[in-house]
Amino acid sequence: MKRSTLILLAVVAAVVILVAGAIGQYNKLVVMDEQVNAQWANVENQYQRRADLIPNLVATVKGYASHEKTTLEGVISARSRATQVTIDPSNITPEKLQEFQAAQGELSSALGRLLMITENYPDLKANQNFRDLQVQLEGTENRIANERTQFNNLANGFNAVIRKFPANILAGMLGFDKKAYFEAEKGSENAPTVEF
Repeated sequence: MKRSTLILLAVVAAVVILVAGAIGQYNKLVVMDEQVNAQWANVENQYQRRADLIPNLVATVKGYASHEKTTLEGVISARSRATQVTIDPSNITPEKLQEFQAAQGELSSALGRLLMITENYPDLKANQNFRDLQVQLEGTENRIANERTQFNNLANGFNAVIRKFPANILAGMLGFDKKAYFEAEKGSENAPTVEF
């Protein structure tokens, strides 16, 4: 074989190997991006589950504690604001995630106040419907925490891959951006004060 033919074959082989590697890397990035997006849907699903439980909980409490109108209205208002904040899973920025977390945190706070007032109503605490709703709400809060952790794990894996060489070159060219993480709410590093 001629030397020019060998060089041409070597160049073609190198190009084929590079293209095959780039295609494989691209496909890996797409799969990981979709996993993060799917996990975000799981997070939203659990928040929706919580939002769906709230009207039943409020209605049950309202029957026993109708004069706690301000607290009940606060829960309904916080639920409304929390369900209005949405995020496009393909564009999860730290700012958007922080806004989402703030709305959900406001709802958690309002729910906490609602559950605190029930201490003043022994009949309500003894109501089976209320206890069932409270158990479901607690279970949902645990599911939310689990889904958020899973989201952070998948976002971490995705972010690590798009920052490594040579995937970072391909990710930058094709618009794969870093995913934001859920963070602890401000002040959560301090233990709550318990007084008897």
